[in-house]
Amino acid sequence: MADATARLGPLRVAVVNAGIYEGSPLAQFPLETLDRMLAINVRGVFLSIQAAAANMVDGGRIITIGSNTAVRSGVVGSSVYAMTKAAVATLVRELALDLAPRRITINNLQPGPIETDITAGFIDTLIERNPLKRIGQPGEVAALAAWLAGPDAGYMTGASLTLDGGFSL
Repeated sequence: MADATARLGPLRVAVVNAGIYEGSPLAQFPLETLDRMLAINVRGVFLSIQAAAANMVDGGRIITIGSNTAVRSGVVGSSVYAMTKAAVATLVRELALDLAPRRITINNLQPGPIETDITAGFIDTLIERNPLKRIGQPGEVAALAAWLAGPDAGYMTGASLTLDGGFSL
């Protein structure tokens, strides 16, 4: 990151979008999978935020991409993933206090089912379970991230915003 900021200047916005999902019921959940998910979904997010903040202008914006599973998953085998995303939500809420003196805001987006390669095989099932009877689009997540990165969101920090069409209600 030092090379990038030396060439391009300090960061104004950082979007941290890290995470893997490997589900399994408790009795069969491999310890190696737990360690890998914690390393990427929690430690990786923390280190990314730490590096971004160290290279960011005062008044900058940090946005993490979490998951609606931090609120509720409703799927057997997703407990570890949900735990890691709840950890991100808590981390963001508490880091808002650390970053406030520099007027850096930090917020967490918690999308639900979004039309991606990951959801391609079971979109119909997701649509049926969703109160709005549709699946989210990547542009909807991007639009909310863009708003959080802009001047109108300067008073919002430490928040987790769930956008899932009511999926986690």
